[in-house]
Amino acid sequence: MAEAGVEILCVGTELLLGDILNGNARWIAERLAGLGLPHYRQTVVGDNHQRLAAAAREASGRCRVLITTGGLGPTPDDLTTESLAAAFETPLEERPELWDEIQAKLSAGGRAVAQSNRRQAFLPRGAAVLPNPLGSAPGIIWSPLPDFTILTFPGVPSEMRAMFEATAEPWLRRHGGATGVFVSRLLRFSGIGESNLAEQVADLLEGVNPTVAPYASLGDVKLRLTARSSSAESAAALLDPVEAELRRRTAQHCYGTNDDSLASVVLALLQRSGQTLSVAESCTGGGLGAALTAVPGSSAVFAGGVIAYSNEVKQQLLDVPAELLERHGAVSDPVVTAMAEGARQRLGTDWSIAVSGIAGPGGGTDEKPVGLVHLAVSGPDGCEATAERFGDRRGRGAVQQLTVIRALDRLRRRLLA
Repeated sequence: MAEAGVEILCVGTELLLGDILNGNARWIAERLAGLGLPHYRQTVVGDNHQRLAAAAREASGRCRVLITTGGLGPTPDDLTTESLAAAFETPLEERPELWDEIQAKLSAGGRAVAQSNRRQAFLPRGAAVLPNPLGSAPGIIWSPLPDFTILTFPGVPSEMRAMFEATAEPWLRRHGGATGVFVSRLLRFSGIGESNLAEQVADLLEGVNPTVAPYASLGDVKLRLTARSSSAESAAALLDPVEAELRRRTAQHCYGTNDDSLASVVLALLQRSGQTLSVAESCTGGGLGAALTAVPGSSAVFAGGVIAYSNEVKQQLLDVPAELLERHGAVSDPVVTAMAEGARQRLGTDWSIAVSGIAGPGGGTDEKPVGLVHLAVSGPDGCEATAERFGDRRGRGAVQQLTVIRALDRLRRRLLA
């Protein structure tokens, strides 16, 4: 067995077609890292009996543990259990107690139990049940070969996670062959590109333990720090000085860690100072408000907002003077300044953000091209307006998303000043 460790096999034609994102593999990989289990390979196979069986046989020659997700349901295309049994020439056996449990779960919801669900009670001979507390599809823990174990999970993320945490993780701690504990920490950055950030921290990217790796997404750059040690505590201690050095070099570009968002950080800063926030939105159509209200507890700080898409609404609800709109146009510093001041006065908040832009794909001119956005942040110490040019290559949704990110970051920096 050349690689040993743990492999992940995800089952489902919908994954191959791109109909859904493979979030299960990512979640399991993170948990394996936290357990200190080596993990070198992931495979995706469609709903095909022969290919699924072949993938399992191949994995048995490489790894100690194979984790599968998907294909445990009652429909004809749910083939995981029978394909695994066929791969290792093992018969399926019905577990009457399991069928009783499945019927009890399904009938409790007030619906008739289809006979097709009975196939979920058939497991390979010798397999132990991996209980599913949230659904009807049980998994298995099964060792068809010496030093090779298969753990199966349904594809429904909530069911898979509950099963993994309750049963699989304790089993993996005892039998998975951990060689240490990995701890990761994500640092989040705004207002700096991936290449510029990498240049500033180039020497730290060459580290072995901890490692530092850059990742970029639209409007956001991340550095993942990962350390390996004998315990989670000692691994975290290895990360601390590296994080401190990264923060020193990047200053205010680093806005948070792990699950932080710009919205959550801004709201925390406002709550700490006992201040409130409102928004006035044109091109984002409610995107700013949605980002803020996605954070639990945001009502303690965020008063609300106005989606002022037309000039008439800008005048009527935000008190933007008609002459400003005529002289400068809706996408301009004077107008977003008036929008921000209007929202702040109308909603009675300490701070406000206003945005107006040309998200595209049409509506641009040589003077004001698609991707041009004006932002204003108004607060107790005055109002500042700026223009951003995001370009037209990324599309309308990207311009809107970048506008939300840049606007929140502008406020964050004002609050830190």
